[in-house]
Amino acid sequence: MALSLLPISSPTFPLHHPPSSLYHHHPHRTKLQALVFRKFSLGKERVRGGFMGKKGGGFLWVSPSSSLSVCWASNGGGGDLGRDNYVEDDEAGDESEADDDADEYDEEISGSASVLPERWDVLGLGQAMVDFSGMVDDDFLERLGLEKGTRKLVNHEERGRVLRAMDGCSYKAAAGGSLSNSLVALARLGGKPIGGPALNVAMTGSVGSDPLGGFYRAKLRRANVAFCSEPIKDGTTGTVIVLTTPDAQRAMLAYQGTSSTINYDPCLVNLISKTNIFIVEGYLFELPDTIRTITKACEVAHRSGALVAVTASDVTCIERHYDDFWEIVGNYADIVFANSDEARAFCHFSSKESPESTTRYLSHFVPLVSVTDGARGSYIGVKGEAVYIPPSPCVPVDTCGAGDAYASGILYGILRGVSDLKGMGALAARIAATVVGQQGTRLSVRHASELAESFAYRIKSSTVGSDISSDHISSL
Repeated sequence: MALSLLPISSPTFPLHHPPSSLYHHHPHRTKLQALVFRKFSLGKERVRGGFMGKKGGGFLWVSPSSSLSVCWASNGGGGDLGRDNYVEDDEAGDESEADDDADEYDEEISGSASVLPERWDVLGLGQAMVDFSGMVDDDFLERLGLEKGTRKLVNHEERGRVLRAMDGCSYKAAAGGSLSNSLVALARLGGKPIGGPALNVAMTGSVGSDPLGGFYRAKLRRANVAFCSEPIKDGTTGTVIVLTTPDAQRAMLAYQGTSSTINYDPCLVNLISKTNIFIVEGYLFELPDTIRTITKACEVAHRSGALVAVTASDVTCIERHYDDFWEIVGNYADIVFANSDEARAFCHFSSKESPESTTRYLSHFVPLVSVTDGARGSYIGVKGEAVYIPPSPCVPVDTCGAGDAYASGILYGILRGVSDLKGMGALAARIAATVVGQQGTRLSVRHASELAESFAYRIKSSTVGSDISSDHISSL
């Protein structure tokens, strides 16, 4: 197996928890462990191959199909998820582009889908849910008493009421969920050995043995993301109805089904122990008894030397499960992904607090913090400092999935050994803008390949010196 060499530019950021007498205490917690940084500088040296993780004080890495038929189900009183009502959302973009991308990906993964790698670059633990997304007007939301920008948990009957109201409208079905959006984008960015070896991406979660569960597993497999959990016998797969208005805002209605059951078992332990980055979806915190599984899984990841990432997912989820979030974030997290509202919720800050100050505050407790702020840009926080990332220009069509796409860019940059925070953030912003400028939450294969090639060229042509001034980050 050939080792890949990649120049490391300054500043760099180690994601680890070294012992120190310096403690940062969160005002609302008593058990938060110390998180401080040790300077990690390689100068003009190159990183030699090694499994990427927290060992050695920094990031080191080495390189380590089937066709899908449409699935549909009649849900009786829960609403008809009929074949006539929706189409598969293979890729974002028009149908011809989707066909081209699907053919390209079938060729790329043919013959390799059944061979599991020795290690996973990224393993996600999240909600496995099928998304039904459609365009509606403001009057539609008003008639159903729904509010823009919200996510609401619904039961079987409430889901049926909304689907019946959508009768006659066309909507797309996709293997959704916030985390799976990020993992699919990451797998497509790393689907080819551009700037490094092809990436191995996997997900664990819970789906039923119903047709929607089969749909979900097959769609992820086709996107080169291995779904490693067996379906629950006689279980029902969760769904999310995503309603987008002409101003690119959306309302989401989540029906959990058996996605509310996440079990800690030897299979999960084995997967985590062979993972470089383990990422937990914040929506799992709202499920009963799941915190025990998350805690045990993060303990295994921590002992195995994997980086632990957590997505904030939703403000109300953080508010309802604040202590649980901080139990994981404070003790295990190396990376946290949040938008500005979610970051403020983490800190118990008011809405008047700026995203920059919130990012700086959180970065005292978590080695790397990513905070998005919509069309205003984003911030990456390290060691109490915040690097501003300007937004990438686009004409917004659908903001759903923007944060998920952004997270994939950060993960991709880390896995490619990049330490230039501004460059990494710029890539994440471009990926998010690409998704916002289309209908649907998924980064297409074509766009992913173009972005990966552009990013590799930028890294190759950049100098070892940093383009981040001392005003952004100092004393790394």
